[in-house]
Parts: sequence; structure tokens; C-alpha cells
Amino acid sequence: MYDKCRKELIRKKCVAQTNTKTFTRINQIVNGWINYFRIGRMKNFIDEFGQWLRHKIRVIILKQWKTPSRIYKNLQKLNEKLPYHFSDEQIYSVANTRLGLYRQANGNVVNFLLNADILAIRKEERPGLVNPLAYYLR
Repeated sequence: MYDKCRKELIRKKCVAQTNTKTFTRINQIVNGWINYFRIGRMKNFIDEFGQWLRHKIRVIILKQWKTPSRIYKNLQKLNEKLPYHFSDEQIYSVANTRLGLYRQANGNVVNFLLNADILAIRKEERPGLVNPLAYYLR
């Protein structure tokens, strides 16, 4: 499952295509895999996989935003709509950090602002990202 998702979540490939295409393909892989192996006891595995998957999606989203000013602007918009109330300094430091994208997407600010509930929201034609643990437990 990790290997199939890794092939779909190559940064260069995902940034060039829309989130709709990426989310649709990932949802198909996750749903099919969970439906096939549902009999086995794999709650811990699915939980770890879901965390890893959301982290990779956050990296792709940050990569699509490209510049620190755009990252700052978009995180600021999310901060206004969500109840977390991060300060401007915290968001500015995340946007302008010199760490790589993988470490940048692992911080508290990005984790809270692009959480599982936000990624699961459906927009017009874009499907929401499936939460593997919730799908497995239902």
C-alpha cells in the first residue's frame, strides 16, 4: 500500500496535476486496499498509514503554494476560518523557514491548519481525502 501511494505522491508529478486527480487516485487505492484486507486486524497499521498519507499531502500542498508569501497568505486565510488562532509571527516563521518542505509540513502550525478534517472537505469537483482509519472502522 505504501509503495502504490508513494508512486502516486511523487512531488514533481502531484504538483503538476490538480488536487482532484491526486485525491481521487489516492482514495481509490486506499478504499480498494482496505476493502480487500478488512478481515485482518490492522487498526494500528491503518492509523500510522493515515498519518503518513496526510503528511505527504501537506508537503504537496506546500509545494503547490511555492513561494513563502503565498504560503503565508494561505495559512493566514486558514487561520482566520479555523478556531486555532495562531499568531502572525508563528505563521510567518513557518512560511519563511529554511527547512525543507518535509520538515516544514511537520510543524504544529501546518499540522493544525491542514488537519484531517480540512483535507476531507469536498469542494466543487474535488473529492475530500479519505481518512483511512475512519473508513476502516465503519
